[in-house]
Amino acid sequence: MQSEIKFIDGGVCAAEGFTANGVLSHIKASRKTNDTALIYSEKMCSAAGVFTQNRVKAEPVKLTKKNIANGRIQAVIANSGNANCCTGEQGAKVAYHMAELAGKELGVSPDDVIVCSTGVIGQQLPVEKIEEHICELAKGLSKEGHKEARIAIMTTDTQYKEVAVETTIGGKTVKIGAMCKGSGMIHINLGTMLSFITTDCAISPAMLEKALRDTVAGTYNCVSVDGDTSTNDTLVILANGMAGNAEITSENDDYKAFQAALYSMCEVMAMKIAADGEGATRLIECTVQGAKDVDTARGLAKEVIGSNLVKAAMFGKDANWGRILCAMGYSGYEFTPEKTCVYFSSRTGAKRYFDSTSGVKPEIAGCDKCGGKIEVFHNGVPLNFDEDKAKKILSEEAVEILVTLEDGQAEGKAWGCDLTYDYVKINGDYRT
Repeated sequence: MQSEIKFIDGGVCAAEGFTANGVLSHIKASRKTNDTALIYSEKMCSAAGVFTQNRVKAEPVKLTKKNIANGRIQAVIANSGNANCCTGEQGAKVAYHMAELAGKELGVSPDDVIVCSTGVIGQQLPVEKIEEHICELAKGLSKEGHKEARIAIMTTDTQYKEVAVETTIGGKTVKIGAMCKGSGMIHINLGTMLSFITTDCAISPAMLEKALRDTVAGTYNCVSVDGDTSTNDTLVILANGMAGNAEITSENDDYKAFQAALYSMCEVMAMKIAADGEGATRLIECTVQGAKDVDTARGLAKEVIGSNLVKAAMFGKDANWGRILCAMGYSGYEFTPEKTCVYFSSRTGAKRYFDSTSGVKPEIAGCDKCGGKIEVFHNGVPLNFDEDKAKKILSEEAVEILVTLEDGQAEGKAWGCDLTYDYVKINGDYRT
């Protein structure tokens, strides 16, 4: 029987044994909010991570991949305002020094510390500013510290993003919490901009990595804001075992329960990222049903929400379904256009829900009301639909594009946002 999954408060501090904090180190002179975060576990953790597939990788990514290779980590230090990318030997030294600083304050080895950075590419990170505030950062660790940490990793995000869940595994209450940042330069491929997941579940590094990768494939990797895969994408999960359940070492029922809870949480996080895309006014969810396999369904869905023409049409509230078929057609995935149907629907209030601190999905929490549904394309033939009704549906804060096929039984989803004038404004002078 599937264990109940309950959304709770606490973010990365929800799980037993985890504390966090965030402070302002003034890495970027103009910043007025926290820019350096620390997460710490009382006990050594099983750990796993997935990272950017960009060939250009930031120095913290290189260091974190090295440190996490043995499946053991105890702390995370992260900064915003500077990506420490394309910074050469000096950047590598800075990344390691951040691990040293955190390790010294926490009494752990630098090799057991994950380091992450986000911000402007191609500038040396002034690590001395972090050094000036590392004592304050470590001394302020607390169970309420997730509130400070979640702000410290934000860049162009308009909302902090966190969620936590609890479930029962092996008769024990297990909690999983997360925070992430991500608003622009997002076309996720095995990671998000920066995302940190903590859990008190007892699970081996091998099973933790499997659960993470299986989850990422249908959640984080199904998000695209602008088609750009960052140089710093990092998603890590730490499990300290303090829930007291029997360690999960195989794909048994306990593993399935853990993976289900992790998936439920990460799906909400994926939506939060998409809803807060740079300049976005609405969340777009594309669901493809009846595909020959799951990879095809997800691939087609992500191609649709990644199309600039589709995104622009959503901004203009234009039910231009031809752009959806076009995107599917050049995707490289197989489907039968003559047996394809396209619908638009919307959920009033959904984007506000994902911008909030709540992790509960709109269909569970109950949005204000459904905005409506309309079919615009049926089995390869355009329909004469009510344009005014379609425009009303596309005016809501969350729009669903439903594509039904007759090629199989598989279903997949992807999430994105509309393309607005503000996206260009934000990125036109991002560096300056």
